[in-house]
Amino acid sequence: MSELRHQVMWNRLISIVEEQALALVRTAFSTSVREAGDLSAGVYDVQGRMIAQAVTGTPGHVNTMAAAVANFIEDIGPHRIYEGDSYVTNDPWKGTGHLHDFTVVDPVFRAGALIGYFACTAHVVDVGGRGYGPDATEVYEEGLFVPIMKFAERGVVNEDLLNIVRHNVREAGQVVGDLYSLSGCNDTGARRLHAMLDEFAIDDLEELASFVFDRTATATRERLADLPAGTYTNVMRVDGYNDSIDLAVTLTAEGSEVHADFAGTSPTCAHGVNVPLTYAHAYFSYAMLVALAPEMPSNWASLAAFTVSAPEGCILNAKHPEPVAVRHVIGHFVTDLCLGAISSALPDVVPAEGAGALWNFQVSARASDPSSGLPPREVLMFNSGGTGARPTLDGISATAFPSGVRTMPAEATEQSGPVVVWRKELRPNSGGEGRQRGGLGQVIEIGPAAGYDISVSCMFDRVANPARGRRGGSDGAPGGVHLDDDTPFDAKGKQPVPPGRTLVLELPGGGGLGDPSERDPDAIDDDRMQGYVT
Repeated sequence: MSELRHQVMWNRLISIVEEQALALVRTAFSTSVREAGDLSAGVYDVQGRMIAQAVTGTPGHVNTMAAAVANFIEDIGPHRIYEGDSYVTNDPWKGTGHLHDFTVVDPVFRAGALIGYFACTAHVVDVGGRGYGPDATEVYEEGLFVPIMKFAERGVVNEDLLNIVRHNVREAGQVVGDLYSLSGCNDTGARRLHAMLDEFAIDDLEELASFVFDRTATATRERLADLPAGTYTNVMRVDGYNDSIDLAVTLTAEGSEVHADFAGTSPTCAHGVNVPLTYAHAYFSYAMLVALAPEMPSNWASLAAFTVSAPEGCILNAKHPEPVAVRHVIGHFVTDLCLGAISSALPDVVPAEGAGALWNFQVSARASDPSSGLPPREVLMFNSGGTGARPTLDGISATAFPSGVRTMPAEATEQSGPVVVWRKELRPNSGGEGRQRGGLGQVIEIGPAAGYDISVSCMFDRVANPARGRRGGSDGAPGGVHLDDDTPFDAKGKQPVPPGRTLVLELPGGGGLGDPSERDPDAIDDDRMQGYVT
């Protein structure tokens, strides 16, 4: 088969998994998937190695899911994999890091022979337990744990599993609907794959996968040569759960491989901000790819160049049954942590630190008058602070980096439940000063709709420890959380919003880069005219 033919098929495969992901977006019940794009999708060979991933999705899902399919094959057992099957789990250590992410894997058969797998992941609004938040002290409290098992066997859905799910979650319709959406989007991918194989008159993915892996491995090695061999270190302090913690990394670059060791990182926490190592690995790999090979496709061969280690008991290597519900809060900082380590070697590439962790919150809405008949609702909203300034450009305001998920529109949040978004605007003066300015955070004010009281599960960081500037740039503004009468509100944990009050979130800004005195005067004037600074 010619190289050109292989390349055409590779591009087709990427379009197939992108259609797979968009099918999930269009059919998902949860706003986190439908509006924010908190998902991933990909196609794998018979060994469970990822051949291609969708552009739509997040590194934390894609890069963890890249390792997850092999777990499915091992746990189900090759002798129990049948045509028409669909497998599911939300195991944080064999999936994508916490119970709120369900991963579904479907085998693909052609002419009776197994030729590969499609897999996808999405965040669901509720899995029972304490609800989405950091308050639990064991994973058992965080919700329903579904080990790797069959969602369907030979086309017959496991109704016993669905019955268990329905009786253990608060938003049963959304969660069960999302499980069907996950399996359905894999089916979309399989149909498109068969059409491609028919068109090119081939029966399996082996030759194409070998071509993809070979070309990717060669290109990855070439790009890694841009990072001089050696050892690079960095330490970052973040808020943790009410007590600041240190994240530490030592990167060892050896030409064709980069290894991250997280020794020196603070120990695990009593609450659910701990991170399974597979999730930390995902955001380390992402950091290296965006710095060294931003146009490189993410697949088994590109990810194989990046390895990790961490002492047991550190917050980036949580073990069962430690709580991990909001592992993203700490896990998202791994990218800036690792980029900071190589900043001296790549000063024209690495940005200043940004807000990092998403400012997600989950609202539990309950009727003010229990006799009113108003149903209880759970509402999840994703929001982002500012990114760090880049070597030649300002940071990006209200944008999720490194997760890449979209900030959910106020209208979508209000449509999904009894929540009113009173304000959602850029936060002036929140970006750190520098030759390039840090991205701005947001100010968001929320309250209950008429007839409801709300409690908000907070999972916010960079309140005590703002994003650091780089090379003379100023730090970004720290975040803030308070009621509209300035009563303090904890940045982590579930708390009631008193009747008649609203909750105000002041999201952190990104750090600046370079000496502020070197900033272009036209850029300074534009900042003032736009209201970015006062």
